[in-house]
Amino acid sequence: MDRPGEEPVRMGLEAGGAGPAQPRERFLQGEPVETGVRSPILHSWQRCLSLGLSPDQSDPPYREDFDPDSRLVRAAGPTLDRLQARFAGSPMNISLADGNGTVLQRRFGEQSLAGALPAFQRVPGFVFAEQVAGTNGIGLALAERHLIQVHGAEHFAERSQANGCRAIPVRDPLSGRIEGILCLGYPRSAADPVLDTVIRAAAQAIERRLLDQSSVRERGLLRAYRKAGSARTGEPSGTGHAIEVDGLAQALHPRDRAIIEEKATELISAAQRAAVEVPLSGGRRVTLLSRPMRSASGVEGIAIEAVLPPHSPLFARTPRQHHAIPHPAGQPLSLQADEPLSLSVAAVAPSSRRPDAVRGRAATTADVSGKPDDTTTTDTTTTDDTTNGPVGELVLVGEPGVGKHALAARRRLELLSEASARIGTTLDVCHTGQELADTAVPRLADFVTIDLPETVLRGEEPTDPRTDLRRAVVHGIRDDGLFRPVGKRVDFPPTTPQLRSLTSGQALLEPDLETAASWLAQDQDPEYTEWLLAHVRSLIVVPLVARGVILGIASFYRAQDSAPFGDDDLSLAQELATRAALSMDNARRYTREHTMVLALQRSLLPHGVPDQDAVEVAHRYLPAESDVGGDWYDVIPLSGNRIGLVVGDVVGHGMHAAATMGRLRTAARNFAELDFSPDEVLTHLDNLVVRLDREEGRDDPASHGVGIIGATCLYVIYDPTSQQCTMARAGHLPPALVRTDGTVSFPDLPAGPPLGLGGLPFEAAEIHVPAHSQLVLYTDGLIEDRRRDIDVALEDLRGALAHHPNRSPEDTCQAILDAVAPTHPGDDVALLVARTHALDPRRIATWDLPADPARVSEVRAAATRQLTDWGLDEVAFAAELLLSELVTNAIRHGAGPIQVRLLHARTLICEVHDTSSTAPHLRRAATTDEGGRGLFLVAQLAQAWGTRYTPGGKVIWAECALDAA
Repeated sequence: MDRPGEEPVRMGLEAGGAGPAQPRERFLQGEPVETGVRSPILHSWQRCLSLGLSPDQSDPPYREDFDPDSRLVRAAGPTLDRLQARFAGSPMNISLADGNGTVLQRRFGEQSLAGALPAFQRVPGFVFAEQVAGTNGIGLALAERHLIQVHGAEHFAERSQANGCRAIPVRDPLSGRIEGILCLGYPRSAADPVLDTVIRAAAQAIERRLLDQSSVRERGLLRAYRKAGSARTGEPSGTGHAIEVDGLAQALHPRDRAIIEEKATELISAAQRAAVEVPLSGGRRVTLLSRPMRSASGVEGIAIEAVLPPHSPLFARTPRQHHAIPHPAGQPLSLQADEPLSLSVAAVAPSSRRPDAVRGRAATTADVSGKPDDTTTTDTTTTDDTTNGPVGELVLVGEPGVGKHALAARRRLELLSEASARIGTTLDVCHTGQELADTAVPRLADFVTIDLPETVLRGEEPTDPRTDLRRAVVHGIRDDGLFRPVGKRVDFPPTTPQLRSLTSGQALLEPDLETAASWLAQDQDPEYTEWLLAHVRSLIVVPLVARGVILGIASFYRAQDSAPFGDDDLSLAQELATRAALSMDNARRYTREHTMVLALQRSLLPHGVPDQDAVEVAHRYLPAESDVGGDWYDVIPLSGNRIGLVVGDVVGHGMHAAATMGRLRTAARNFAELDFSPDEVLTHLDNLVVRLDREEGRDDPASHGVGIIGATCLYVIYDPTSQQCTMARAGHLPPALVRTDGTVSFPDLPAGPPLGLGGLPFEAAEIHVPAHSQLVLYTDGLIEDRRRDIDVALEDLRGALAHHPNRSPEDTCQAILDAVAPTHPGDDVALLVARTHALDPRRIATWDLPADPARVSEVRAAATRQLTDWGLDEVAFAAELLLSELVTNAIRHGAGPIQVRLLHARTLICEVHDTSSTAPHLRRAATTDEGGRGLFLVAQLAQAWGTRYTPGGKVIWAECALDAA
């Protein structure tokens, strides 16, 4: 099969030019055929075999009731004559078939050769539809609906193996419906590529003749209308007044003209006498009268007139010579007698045609003053309504079928316009599919199903769309379980239109499923197929193709009581599916990238809460719906049983913000574990952001030095021994503090600049936080919303926290999200709730002593007694050595006074405070050194040790595990 605009497929013909004989034989023997035959031919063979057709059958069926003088035959006559003359003396067989595959005409290049042909190749009336005659030119052109070629062994029947043919559909230019098939048959050795050009030109010539026939009928109706007016000139006036023919166009706004034309088209489609009052802009009104009429040749139509009330200010009368055309109330209608009449809509088609959409020539303004064909010279004026009545200006004249075509075309344009606004409003694959279904039902189809591979639903690149399909959307005019539900796996048999469409990447139309070979070939579930056919009549399947990749399949169904789909419906479905597929692909790509960024974000956030006794913690992280940002939170255990709480927000969204968040969170944790104060941690982070900004600006010269990184941060340190909380913030919102009495406050912290400005100081504040209070840290995504003022959001947060001091942090998190968080967050939300605890004073032991080495033994003895009181005899030896080394080091290298503190928490913490700011350094002592081994001993005995600075000096600390011997 050669498709228009494509290179012909090389099939590797056998020596005699008989086509893919060997693949055909293998196919008929039941062997798999993967190469050597084109997919449309293979699909046609499969359908023929599934219908039980035999390649050895004799002749196709014959019909005696075909019409040898149909409208198609009359239109094709001159073209067939020219083709016969062109191929005179050649063995060319020229056939014209109707839309059901019945041959209406046979012409031959050499008439004497026809006598040697079998009857089915020379006599009209034989049916060559695929379902009865197998794979052939006429049948395959009807199935594929475009120019095709069938050569030699590509024919299913043995009787046609010696022939080749080209066939092309002939369409009605107004409705787009296939009226028939033009076919050129020849011996297989006479194939010539130039025949493609010849048959296309011939089909176009027949289609022009079909259009001319419609124009003839149109002009006949107009003459009937005008002659009726001429015959009735001079009748008495009624209560209305006449308007000039061109007055309507000159006096009305284009929007009002469109309203009148729309309503007039609907009246023509209704095909009955009616009077409808149409409201216009400015409170004006016009009455449209629908009057049936008939020409002498028998063409029935409708004339639509605009009638105005007396003294209407809508039009100003223009005194011209005119003829009056009567209407039942008796008032004349002004028509120019010496000028051709231009109609707003005057395309005419036979009223018996199905009201498919206009295709080829749209129903638009047409000048009908041209000369009529000979077939209309005998038209005379006859009407079925000649009573007197008020008249107005002629708006439209046409046959009901044409009105339906015009109306359907306008409805389709409106649907496409609506689809551009309705489809693709979100970045969700399934929601986009639902938007496609909502748009198509009921204006195009009665039911729509959409099936997508599992990979597409996950946002991944689709592999083979024919496998692992899942039902993504089911939508229809009613929900009665006709189709498999959403989420179910869908498997299509090989011959079904869905799988053929996925394989070829082309849309397919099955106007009548009860006779569709590909549909009836389904044998996996015949009971379901039979039940479905009792409810649906017609099917269009369209692959969802975007950027050359097939994402899935959309199936459009019409119910049994609806008109079958036509080619215009197929084009409309393709347009809708194309728009939806692009939006789906965008959504799929977004889903993939969003999933990747979210996975990165999740991997960079804490995976659980560290074991500690200072606070009870709960946290939440909600990514934005549109894109993942750079919000983070962290819980950092610090020395002295303290805890660090941090939340931050990197400016921007996407992969860059998530990666920057990971770098800042790691840096913040490192700075915090060095026991820097909150303001010092923010200073170091600020310097880091400035450095990152500078480096990225250097790598990207297009930035011109403009800052491309920024962040906010809030850092809180809570000490359970003193119940003091030290806080500092960099452009971030202050925390909420819920005290034990249920009151809620937002501590007044120094604001501090956002991270990345550089050179500006940060200030810390210290407040007392009683045990069992709650600290609530959050990012701006929780309270910033375009639909809500930030002050209102803060009050909502206060209300969600107030009067619930005993609520667990987990319950508090959920209450905050339920009451405060936006329903559709446009920014990430990071939330951290910590309920504070206090270390029992009985688990704290403190001794003050001067810088005197003689006091070291006293501290060791006192510590041993305290450990015995705590029941920690098993760690007394290690703790005694740790204290001895730390106190000795402070006396020797520091400055007095010295304070020693023991904390009994999850571990035993030994702290020695002195007033010196000199930090100790661990080094490996040489064998000849007399000292330098104290800190090395501390590092071996303690599970962790370090130094932190205070306003009055430093603290050297060491932790000893309680299970140590």
